[in-house]
Amino acid sequence: MMLELSVGGALGLAVGLALGAVFFGGLWLTVRLGVSSRFAPLWFLLSLLVRLGIALAAFVWIGRDEPVRLIAALVGFLVARSVVLRVTRTMRPLPYRDAAREASRGA
Repeated sequence: MMLELSVGGALGLAVGLALGAVFFGGLWLTVRLGVSSRFAPLWFLLSLLVRLGIALAAFVWIGRDEPVRLIAALVGFLVARSVVLRVTRTMRPLPYRDAAREASRGA
């Protein structure tokens, strides 16, 4: 019984970490690339729908029979948020694309 709980918790934590990395890494990438896009609202909406769809499906799948796995996955998700936030703070921003295009035209 105790072994099942620890294995389920470890599985949930691992899935939550991976899911959080994909979700918050995708959010970071969306903001980084979407800001300079011509279709920014569409970019942000599609990203939100894809990330939410993946996250909800994964949480339903991991927690379908065992609440311990779901709680562990939620904890892993939040830990991954902190990790992604810390890693992405040290990265340099991309140069603004429209400004680079205008500079190359000589405007």
